[in-house]
Order: sequence, then structure tokens, then C-alpha cells
Amino acid sequence: MFKELGSHPVPKHARSYMYCFGGITFLLFLIQVITGILLAIYYKPTPELAYESVMFIEQDVWMGAAIRSIHNVAANLMVIAVLMHMFRVIYTGSYKPPRQLNWIIGACLLIIVLAFCFTGYLLPWDQLGYWAAVIGTKIMGSLPWLGEQLLLLSQAGSKITGYTLTRFYALHIVILPVVAIVSMVIHFLMIRKQGISGGL
Repeated sequence: MFKELGSHPVPKHARSYMYCFGGITFLLFLIQVITGILLAIYYKPTPELAYESVMFIEQDVWMGAAIRSIHNVAANLMVIAVLMHMFRVIYTGSYKPPRQLNWIIGACLLIIVLAFCFTGYLLPWDQLGYWAAVIGTKIMGSLPWLGEQLLLLSQAGSKITGYTLTRFYALHIVILPVVAIVSMVIHFLMIRKQGISGGL
């Protein structure tokens, strides 16, 4: 299988830097997974201990501040890389048939990346994290039809509590990674089957 993957030729038009943003995004995701696992070893998802555990990681864990900084910077770079990848897809018309389903999956992956950033931003549970949770859940609550249900679901009740933090932590380290990995596998398999689209 690896021999077949390695011998698969890359089209000449795809040997441009414009076509590398998808791969860069995947590399940044792998960095996020590795640094996220290292951070999760010391993180405590409770309102009383979350900030203290982040400070412990920053100040007392060997290379803790560097690992957290890498995780943070890679998250920001990942958003940029996903957007650049999508702009390239739009510019080259790669969203057109027969690749429209892959475009939809890619758009969902952008939403997943933004959800990763939002849920991760809350985890230190400092003033920024708490008020981001308040604003973010209120925005969800303002959506038509499902807003009230989304507000209650995201807050884990009628107000922001420790259960809200636990819920966002579970989203960040379990639900979103599983959804992202499944979506990426489908995305990659479709690219493999349809090939890399040509330029304009």
C-alpha cells in the first residue's frame, strides 16, 4: 500500500506552492494532536483547577510553555492554511463537478477548525475564556429555530457553570478530533479517486 502511495505521480500543475496548503493544514493538525495530548496530561477541566493547571504547565512542566505556545501558534497557522487552501480551490475552480461534494466536506472542515479554536480558547477558564464562553453561547442562542436548544446544550444548563467547561473540553479533545479525522479521511480518499484538479 505504501509503495503504491509513494509511486503515485503528482501532476505537473500541482507542483506549485499554491497546491501545498492542504498538506500544510494536515501537518499542522498532526502537530496539534501531539502537543494537545501532551497538554492534556496536565490539564484539569474544572473551574477551580483549569487556570492553575495551565499555569502549572507554563511554569513548572519541562518545555510546558514551549509546547503550549506551539499548540497556540499552530492553531492560528492552521486557520490561515485552511483559508489559503480554500481560496486556491475557489481560484482554480476545483469546487466544480465532479468535486462539489469534496468542496462541501472541505467547508465543513473549516467550520471544525474554527470550532477547535473556539473550544480551545475557553479551556484556560480565565476571564477571557469565561467571557468568550458567555458570548459564544449567546451567539448560538440567537440563531433562529434551534437557538434556545443550542444555548442550553452548549451551556449544559441555563447558565455558564463548570459543566460548560467540561462540555467544551469533551468537544475539544474527543468529539471534534473524531469528526475531523473521519472528514479528512473522506476528503483525502475523494482527492485520491478524482485526482488533483487542473488550474484555470
